[in-house]
Amino acid sequence: MTAFGKILLISGNAEFLADRTRARAIAAVTAEQPECEIATASAGGLGPGELASLTSPSLFSTSSALVLTELENLPEVAQDELTAYAAAPSPDVAVVLIHAGGQKGKKLLDLLRGKASVTEVKVEAPKYEREFAAWVRTELRDLGAVVDEEAATFLVASVGQDLRALAGAADQLVSTIEPGGGAGPRAANSTVGAVTVEVVRRYFGGRADVRGFEIADAAIDGRINVALEQARWAEAAKVAPVLITSAFASGLRSLAKLADAPDGLSEAELARHIGAPPFKIRILRRQLRAWDTGALATALDAVAGADIDVKGGAADPAYAVERMVLQVAAARGQAR
Repeated sequence: MTAFGKILLISGNAEFLADRTRARAIAAVTAEQPECEIATASAGGLGPGELASLTSPSLFSTSSALVLTELENLPEVAQDELTAYAAAPSPDVAVVLIHAGGQKGKKLLDLLRGKASVTEVKVEAPKYEREFAAWVRTELRDLGAVVDEEAATFLVASVGQDLRALAGAADQLVSTIEPGGGAGPRAANSTVGAVTVEVVRRYFGGRADVRGFEIADAAIDGRINVALEQARWAEAAKVAPVLITSAFASGLRSLAKLADAPDGLSEAELARHIGAPPFKIRILRRQLRAWDTGALATALDAVAGADIDVKGGAADPAYAVERMVLQVAAARGQAR
C-alpha cells in the first residue's frame, strides 16, 4: 500500500516508539521510491506559507516526503494550512506528523483524525510493571520468539523500564537462542525458540536490582540461608544496599495490599489492585499463607529502619542489610 498521498500521524509520549515508527515509515517510503527526497522540519518554527512549500512536489524528484516533528507546537496559522492540506493531499508526497502527546494541540489532532487521508499510530509508554511485561511479550513475539509472562516480567526486572533498552535486550535474546530455547547462534530463517526465565537469567540475571528481589523473595519465603547467602554475595559484588531495602519494601507492600484486598476479586482484578502481573498473584498468595497483618507491619518497620540506616550512611550498611533479613524472617516465624 502506497504511503504517497497519505499522512501518518504518530502521537504519544513514548519517544523511542515514535522514533522507531518514524524510521519504519521512512524506510517504507524509500523502498517504494528510492529517489524520494525527504525533508524534516520542526512544526514550531513554521510561518505562513511554509507548509505549502514543504508539501509541494519536488523539482528534482517525482516524489518527496515530509517529517514534521513537535506537531503540538504548530502555530495556529499553519494549523489551518495543515488541515486544508490533509483534506486534499498531494499524490506525490508522503507526510509523517509527530505529536508528543498531552493536551497541547489536541484540537488539531481531532481535526486531523477526521480526515480520510490520515492514519494514526499511538505510541503511549506503559505505566505499570505488568504493562511493561506485556509490551516485552509483544516485542519478542514479533521477533518470532515464544515467551511466557514470567520470563517477560523477569526481563523487565533485569533491564529496567526503558523501552529502548528492553527492545535491545529482546533483540539480543532472539539473536542468541536456538530453536527450542538453547543458547547459541541461530540459523538464518529458523524459527526462534522459547525465551524462558532461565534464558533471561543467563544473560541478564546478574543485574543488581534483580539480586535485590531474589534476596527479598527468599527472606519472605522463609529461606533464610539462601537470603543471607545472596545478601553476602551482593555485598561482595558492591550492590547498593538501597536496592535491597527497596526490593524488600516492594515485596512486603505487595503482600500487604493482597491481605487488604476486597473479597471476590478475580486474579486479573487483584493484579490491577496490587500493580503486579497476574502470575505474581499466585506467588503472593502462597507467600501470604505464612504471614498476618501484624507480622507484615513488624517486617515493614524493620525494612524502614534498615532503609534509614543505609541511606543515612550507617557505619556498616552490610550489617544493616543482614539484620533486616533476620528481622523479616523472624517476623514471618511469629505470624499466627
